Order: sequence, then structure tokens, then C-alpha cells
Amino acid sequence: MIDVAVIEDPAAAAVSLDPTRARLLAELAEPSSASTLANRVGIPRQKVNYHLRTLEQHGLVELVEERRKGNVTERLLRAIASSYVISPVALAAVQPDPDRAPDRLSARWLLALGSRLVRDVGTLLTGAGKADKRVATFAIDGEIRFASPARRAAFAEELGQAVTALVGKYHDDNGRAHRLLVAVHPKVER
Repeated sequence: MIDVAVIEDPAAAAVSLDPTRARLLAELAEPSSASTLANRVGIPRQKVNYHLRTLEQHGLVELVEERRKGNVTERLLRAIASSYVISPVALAAVQPDPDRAPDRLSARWLLALGSRLVRDVGTLLTGAGKADKRVATFAIDGEIRFASPARRAAFAEELGQAVTALVGKYHDDNGRAHRLLVAVHPKVER
């Protein structure tokens, strides 16, 4: 089982968003049968089987083992990942386009950039998984508290200058292109 699976297919995205199927995906972190899941989630086995077949048809769960029990074959299934991300590719016709309205101070532009990040890294992960390779990435995540909006603006200006200097120092027109995204936004308390 992989840590994160990227869902690019619109039909698979729709299937994964059904609350019952999402719950079954969570329960399938460990291999389980329809009858075991039915007892655990309180849904009739036939309905669980229906949802499991749908999840399997869309590649969200996989067969781990088949066991014969008398005249019945018990199928053990497991989720292909411990978590899932739906790529903007699943909404191709309406996915955000950061090139449409670039604005360094716009939350909507930041969201479009984040969407492109999910789309691009998702595509890279899918391809790397098929090739049994890793994707070379780097990320920094942190929290900072600003005393005032003026201090936040000064930080953003200085950060922009530092990143611009680093890009100028390491950029090579003949090298492999990489995308750099730096974002600052208010923290959401959960």
C-alpha cells in the first residue's frame, strides 16, 4: 500500500467521494472481506459487495487474497493507499489556470498555483510509480507569526528578493526545468 494515491479519472473521483465508499476505503487500510466490513460498518454484506466492486473497478482497492470456505470464495481486499488526493485533472474543463490571472497578492491565484502543484506532482507520482522510481522534490513547511501587516509585507518583499537571487545564482538554461512555488497564507486552525 502506498501512502498517497492521486485520482485523475473523473469517474474514480466521483466514486471515491461517496460517503459509504470513502468509509470503506478508510476501513480497508488492512485487508478485509465484505462480510467483515459489513459487520464493522453496519451495512448489509450485499451493499458492501456492491461498493467494493465499484471501488475495485476504478482501481481504488486491490485483491489481496481469495480463500475457499466451503462453496464460497471469500475475497480479501485492501485500499491501494492510506490516503487519496483528487487531482484537478479530474475536472479538466474547469481546473484552475494560474496563467489566466497572475497576481502575487491574490488568494485565488495562490489556490490556482496549489491546484497546479497537485496536478503536476500527481502526474509525476503516477508516472514514477509505473516506472518504480522516485520523484526528486523538496519542500519546506513552517509557521511564522507577524507583529503587523507591515512586518508581513516586509517579510514577503525580502523573501521575494532572496528567492530571486537564488534562482539567478543556480538557473542554467541547459538544465532540467523545475517549478518553484513559495506561498505565505494565514494558518487555518483545525
